Amino acid sequence: MVCKISDFMKDLNSLKIDQLEKWFTDESVIWIPPSKEISGKNRILALFRAIFRRYEKIEWQVSEIFHLGNEKYFYQTTSLGNMSGSGEYENDICTIVQFSEQGKIIYLSDYFKDTRAFN
Repeated sequence: MVCKISDFMKDLNSLKIDQLEKWFTDESVIWIPPSKEISGKNRILALFRAIFRRYEKIEWQVSEIFHLGNEKYFYQTTSLGNMSGSGEYENDICTIVQFSEQGKIIYLSDYFKDTRAFN
């Protein structure tokens, strides 16, 4: 399943919604601050569209992946990019993700080291 995280992050770094669509179902739940927790494939994809619009350029680099059991993983990333009109952006992120048996994301939650960019 570790390769699922790598595959998901590759699709995320593509910044293409059609690449992300395959990861979510109507039962998926994500929480990416500063947004509130949301559920459902269409709402999740809308959130990613909004996130991508905030940046001139953005990419995520995974540094470590930890298996927690029951298809749950904890992984660390560094997010690098340029926010539209705000200059360079860098942040460390910890993510908890759980996959279904079919490899879809059931739950994903991000925790950011620095939240100043969202204020």
